[in-house]
Amino acid sequence: MSVLKYLFTLIALVVVFANIGCGKKEKIEIDPNKVTYSDTVSVDTVRASKKDIVLVKTYSGTLEGVEQANIISKIPERISKINVKVGDYVSKGSIVVEIDKSGASSQYYQAQAGYLNSQKDFERMKALIKEGAVSQQMVDGARTQFEVNKANFDAAKSTVELASPLSGVVTAVNLNVGDIANPGVVLAVIANIGNMKALFNVGENDLPGFFMGQSALVYSELKPDVIQKGKIVQISKSANIQSRTFDVKAQFNNTSNKWFKPGMFCRVNVELKNQQEALAVPYSSVITDNNSTGVFVVNDGKVAFKNITTGITDGKFIEVLSGLKNGDFIVTLGMNKLKNGTIVRVSNK
Repeated sequence: MSVLKYLFTLIALVVVFANIGCGKKEKIEIDPNKVTYSDTVSVDTVRASKKDIVLVKTYSGTLEGVEQANIISKIPERISKINVKVGDYVSKGSIVVEIDKSGASSQYYQAQAGYLNSQKDFERMKALIKEGAVSQQMVDGARTQFEVNKANFDAAKSTVELASPLSGVVTAVNLNVGDIANPGVVLAVIANIGNMKALFNVGENDLPGFFMGQSALVYSELKPDVIQKGKIVQISKSANIQSRTFDVKAQFNNTSNKWFKPGMFCRVNVELKNQQEALAVPYSSVITDNNSTGVFVVNDGKVAFKNITTGITDGKFIEVLSGLKNGDFIVTLGMNKLKNGTIVRVSNK
């Protein structure tokens, strides 16, 4: 019985597997809209269109007061006194720094002695002529000598008593009492900081875009939200020999709290060109390779690389001078996978 039972079980298994092998295959339906072809690339496009493009360039510069004076010694002597500190307001003619009057280079005391003696002689001559004791010629001679000695004394005095040539704020004091005030070294800076100037350099390619009275925006990276509007007030007529650039100055009003200070670094934004109704494409869509500049244009589901000539750019859009028509579909995303004739699917229709 056990053998027959085993045979019946084996026969049943064979029948089951035979039915499975001979059964009908399940039909799989394919949606043609979901087929992805290996030679099709998904891209984003935008139409070439007319736009106003403004070319704005940013230059680095330094600030100074519209009226600014450097206090510099004419003789190499020690500083005996400094009468100001940074932030002080000084009037024109105020003594800022005093130099040792008895130093070897100073002529102060010699000039003072000559001045005082000639002053006494002149006063004496004026008294004697009233009494008829001297001639007018002698009085004139005494006057001339007095004026010469006074001029010499004033000159000697100006070398040891350094005065401010303008009214303003002390923006820098660079030396201390006891230091040697060598000629050419700036001891202090006085500036009228109500109005400021931004000094910056411009290359020869940009210079044609500048003109007197042109608007300029001045700001500092320390506070980029504080922007003052000014205008171009000076354009150099010759280039700097070392840098081959041209010096340009923009003048502007300081803030009410005088935030801008002489000597600070600054940025100056200047609008060089304003091209209205220019044919433009996104700057990111332009490809430059092997000295060839162009874009991919979509037409009838395929792309073609078009060489173009470009003009100015505002960083977002770029002017197209030739090579495209208004309304052409330009690829803006997926360009690195394309070549002439590639079939594309526009994903941002």
